[in-house]
Amino acid sequence: MSSQPLLSVGDLRVGFATEGGRLQAVDGVGFDLAPGEVLAIVGESGSGKSVTAQTILGLTRSPDSVIEGSVRLGGAELLNAGEAELRKVRGARVGMIFQDPMTSLNPVYRVGAQIVEAIRAHEPGTSKEEARERAIELLRSVGIAEAAQRVGDYPHEFSGGMRQRAMIAMALALEPEVLIADEPTTALDVTVQAQILRLLEDLNRSRNLATILITHDLGVVAEVADRVLVMYAGKVVEEGTLDQIFYDPQHPYTWGLLGSLSRLDRPRPQRLPQIGGAPPSLLAPPTGCAFRPRCPHEFGKCAEVPALDGRLPEAAAHRDRCWLDPEQKAERRQVEGGIGLEAPS
Repeated sequence: MSSQPLLSVGDLRVGFATEGGRLQAVDGVGFDLAPGEVLAIVGESGSGKSVTAQTILGLTRSPDSVIEGSVRLGGAELLNAGEAELRKVRGARVGMIFQDPMTSLNPVYRVGAQIVEAIRAHEPGTSKEEARERAIELLRSVGIAEAAQRVGDYPHEFSGGMRQRAMIAMALALEPEVLIADEPTTALDVTVQAQILRLLEDLNRSRNLATILITHDLGVVAEVADRVLVMYAGKVVEEGTLDQIFYDPQHPYTWGLLGSLSRLDRPRPQRLPQIGGAPPSLLAPPTGCAFRPRCPHEFGKCAEVPALDGRLPEAAAHRDRCWLDPEQKAERRQVEGGIGLEAPS
């Protein structure tokens, strides 16, 4: 894995003008991504994960949006790039697997034709026959059996897992350097989820892709990620390696996400654990720590906005936004022999 970042996002802020005021969907997000690395961005719906990813490709541009910060791909700034320049980046250098393949694929065109169109749009010198052969090979490479026959099928003739594989094939058609997978396993059964995750892991390793995996499922993260960004209310509230996030989490929101996972090695609880309350309105966020209204460990200092800092001397790159000191965190996150959010008795 290269140590040099291929993609660098710095202090990214994305706001939208609405009738109720300005909605700050992304507020100061930053990260670096190197070839061969898998970065997982996790959080509840509305935390800003997908908006962050779409902004990298310029898909959130509109008269009502305000976008600030920096997105650099191989040293070139994308935020101020024109549409013609972005069209050369989309697909060719940055591929994206969208959340719902049934709505991302055009229902009136054959799957193969849509892959062929993507190839020829960027490589006009490629004949239809050559592009079709590449489409067949791509479908075969993502595990679709009898690809030569299925290339002529319509999206509704594919199962959910096959549609997701077709979207992965389309995202890889132009051999991009960066792959963004937005909730790639949503609505799939667990067996197909495992197959898709294994496929993404194999592709990342074989093609040395820099991969961003967007999900709300920490179980998915545990399978493939190298590093994790935890987002809440548009901000990164914790970032670290996979082991740091799972075995030494520092933010109460992360504790709540981990504590909400069902565990087969423990007795069945009377009630499934959950994070109380609901995410805040981004039109009128709470003062101080955004998670404060839902946090059982809230105290006076939480009325001030905490910075994203490294608070562990032995792991400076493991950063979080919580005023509790590390000793307090280690004590308060222990719930019934595991990590959770419930206040200690």
